[in-house]
Amino acid sequence: MARNSTAVLGLVAFLTLANLKSPRRRSSAFLIPYLIALVFEGLPLLYLELAIGQRLRMGSIGVWNSISPFLGGVGISSMIVSFLVCLFYNTILAWVLWYFFHSFQDPLPWSQCPLNDNLTGYNVECEKSTPVNYFWYRETLDITPNIEISGSLKWWMVICVATAWGVVYICFIKGIESMGKAVYVTATFPYLVLTIFLIRAITLPGATDGLVYLFTPDWEILKNPQVWLDASTQIFFSLSVAFGGLIAFSSYNAERNDCERDAVLVGVINSATSLYASIPIFSILGFKANTVYNSCLKENILALTNHFEISDQNITVENYEPWLKYLNQTHPDELSSVDLRHCDLQTFLDQGASGTGLAFIVFTEAVLEMPGSQAWAILFFVMLFSLGLSSMFGNLEGVLNPISDLKLVPKWIPNELVTAVICLISFSVALIFTQGSGNYWVEVFNSYVGSVPLLIIAFFEIVGVIYVYGMKNFSEDIYFMTGRRPNIFWKACWMVISPVMLLVVLVAYVIIQAQKHPSYPTWNPDYESFPQTEMEPYPDWVFGIIILLSALPVVSIPLVALYKLICCGIKRSSTRAAPNPYNNDGFEIETHQQTN
Repeated sequence: MARNSTAVLGLVAFLTLANLKSPRRRSSAFLIPYLIALVFEGLPLLYLELAIGQRLRMGSIGVWNSISPFLGGVGISSMIVSFLVCLFYNTILAWVLWYFFHSFQDPLPWSQCPLNDNLTGYNVECEKSTPVNYFWYRETLDITPNIEISGSLKWWMVICVATAWGVVYICFIKGIESMGKAVYVTATFPYLVLTIFLIRAITLPGATDGLVYLFTPDWEILKNPQVWLDASTQIFFSLSVAFGGLIAFSSYNAERNDCERDAVLVGVINSATSLYASIPIFSILGFKANTVYNSCLKENILALTNHFEISDQNITVENYEPWLKYLNQTHPDELSSVDLRHCDLQTFLDQGASGTGLAFIVFTEAVLEMPGSQAWAILFFVMLFSLGLSSMFGNLEGVLNPISDLKLVPKWIPNELVTAVICLISFSVALIFTQGSGNYWVEVFNSYVGSVPLLIIAFFEIVGVIYVYGMKNFSEDIYFMTGRRPNIFWKACWMVISPVMLLVVLVAYVIIQAQKHPSYPTWNPDYESFPQTEMEPYPDWVFGIIILLSALPVVSIPLVALYKLICCGIKRSSTRAAPNPYNNDGFEIETHQQTN
């Protein structure tokens, strides 16, 4: 039982960072399709991968080659996706290290704006945004205005990325089975930290606005197919199905382990963590939006006070709307000449932080509001780093296990050396993320490596197990492992619901993406609406790389199937052409000619 609980906690730790790292879309409208995708896609696929890996005792390459040689490309696709995810995932760990090192400063470097070059005031970019945003975009990333301007390598990021890969290598060479009791800490520690942040976050002014924004359904948004596509791809990413790592992990389980219990438990805990983490996140987003909203109103109040020569303190944030209505009725022409900003709380909530920078902006903002902020900053980034290591174990295992199964490396070469070479190659490629445009490339990898390829891999996984290996064989395997056959829900999902939903989501995704040119948010201090991010279309050459990142991981599926088909055809042809020692046709013809 202890071994089983350790395995479950290890999977929880492996999956948890996906819920904190880079949520694609978090709102009330997202929760409904997210839960539907969890029940009818995520859990069935998680159960299938845990069961097939545990029964066949192999990694992803071995499993799919064992089921059918024509499915060998599925394992290769999972390996490529895992490798691409490792590249940018560990860059996030490098960012965590950067913040961790700076958490020992007093005051925290993101608590106040730096002075300008002339030492006559504060930095303009920082004043227009916030100290937290400035430290993230300028001090950490030194971000360029768009993806076309690469910028030089940032030496501090190169050092952090090298350190992150070094730590991953040192931890990984100890082996998965040696993690032991450490997973009890890495899996439970985040809940303690999240609970502390939750208690502090809900007491911040404006937290209620964020929670109302989270839990108030926007039914109009549900009509947008993009929301449903985001929900499906987020489930795949957060549960890490189709990466190959879960199949490799489950091969270490006891042969009679209850994999159904593990799948349901891990899936529910993972998604509950996602919802639990959303509460402090949106509380802090509500606080930030409320702060920006009040600042916007104060700017307008100052403009109105100066223009109409109204006594100070007459117009306040509380009575701003009645005053504006009064001035609009009594002095409409003069009011229209005043340059007033449009202050709307809902707009500021919609513009809340998202993507890979979410944890680094939202939670560092919350840290500043806590007594002893240094200690909480250190605690938070230790938590993130421990979660990141657990996640990297799964991603890296999804790369190294297939390399072993494919026999790409001679057996006499030690695993430590193979792991070191993979880490070194990954570090070299990941240098692209240490440029000024690095964050834009992280978003490209995050958005497109974890979408279409995962949908395609998952579809072939279900088809391979249920329709090639056979539902009856798979059901008997589950009976052998758990003592019970899968119920009607699992069978309905595997045979009809899940593959149909995957196919519909995949087709809809491709159709929607084909109808528009993808765009991305940029941090441009020269933008007229700064500090809002400016949306720009991807250049054509970047769009080509996006297509390559979406297609390259899955091209092995048809190529391997075609190769095996050709090999089978050649084998049949050579068998048919080979001489048969028991064939006497030639002798009979010759005898017949001599007789005539």
